[in-house]
Amino acid sequence: MNLQRYFGTGLPREAVPFTGSRFEHLAGGGDRPAVANSVTADDLIAVQTLSVRIPAQAALDLLEGDLGVRVSKLLSSVRFDIDMVEAADLADGSPAHTAWHLLRDQPGIGWVAAGKLLARKRPRLLPVYDRVVRCVLGRPKSFWLDLHAALRVDNWALHHELMALRQAAGLPETVSVLRVCDVVVWMHHRTDHQQGSCIWT
Repeated sequence: MNLQRYFGTGLPREAVPFTGSRFEHLAGGGDRPAVANSVTADDLIAVQTLSVRIPAQAALDLLEGDLGVRVSKLLSSVRFDIDMVEAADLADGSPAHTAWHLLRDQPGIGWVAAGKLLARKRPRLLPVYDRVVRCVLGRPKSFWLDLHAALRVDNWALHHELMALRQAAGLPETVSVLRVCDVVVWMHHRTDHQQGSCIWT
């Protein structure tokens, strides 16, 4: 099972999980109450487990400068205790969307790293969306809103299916439904993506 392979659950002792299996759990998680509204050095290391790196200048600004203050103010208006399926405000102009734009527009960060950093801070609410996932799902006008809608169809059928997959793989509830979705899609398509089969660049 791809989830077990990724997270290293139920596998032989010598099997090595993917580094991304530590993304949500490193140092207790980016959404624990003490740090939920600020970007920490642990968060910057965590995104590296998903193969992105925040440039040094932007990292320093997030940790010690005005950028960190601005992101923290926006995060303080974004709940960390609800799942995306429950969310009410992920549209353009919302605090979460504004934070994504602010991070994306920093030199050397871009849309992938911005999304992964916010997914670290709000793992239940905001999804990882990178080039492999885009290769499968394309370029919707708003990935967040489209995924939110998909999770709510038929009385949250997809949300419950992802919860069932999480349980079957022996994963803790601290692995969010969104991460289960991301890992399932990423593991299924990563080889084809590496071989250049994607029409989206």
